Amino acid sequence: MAAEATIARVQAALTGIEHRWLTPRDARPALALALPVLKDALRALHARAGFEAATFVTAVDHLPRVPRFELVHQLFSLTHNDRLRLHTPVAEGESVPTCTDLWCGAAYMERECYDMFGIVFAGHVGLKRLLMPEGYGHHPLRKDFPHQGIEPDRLYREWDRERRKDWHPEAAR
Repeated sequence: MAAEATIARVQAALTGIEHRWLTPRDARPALALALPVLKDALRALHARAGFEAATFVTAVDHLPRVPRFELVHQLFSLTHNDRLRLHTPVAEGESVPTCTDLWCGAAYMERECYDMFGIVFAGHVGLKRLLMPEGYGHHPLRKDFPHQGIEPDRLYREWDRERRKDWHPEAAR
């Protein structure tokens, strides 16, 4: 019953925006959206459907499928006490519009998605690595990332040496 009310509210908010309903395994209402309409849909869901928070922004790597990534947003309405999941296919190298202008709390989630998958969020004012060092040239949650990692000790030693160089002259050695 509650899911039907959510679906009706979302359907009304997305009038004129192309979308497709999905059948999720967990019975949570979910939509598939094309990348060109994602920002319009997010704006409409924020303004007209009462979704006041983004509870997660992440991705799934479907290598070797094309498009490779599936961007996933989950929105929460405090007023209606319901959630909605959005699935958007994203090709490798394609940028995605940020949703931080709608939900500022999504800033760190977008940074993590950028850091782990390499998905660029256009318009994000502070898009930089969150968990991995700045010089790290890889994205650990991609399916083509080696399971054993990529020279973690060497990268850590370089980072540690750089951060310690101004502490004490003997620590830089």
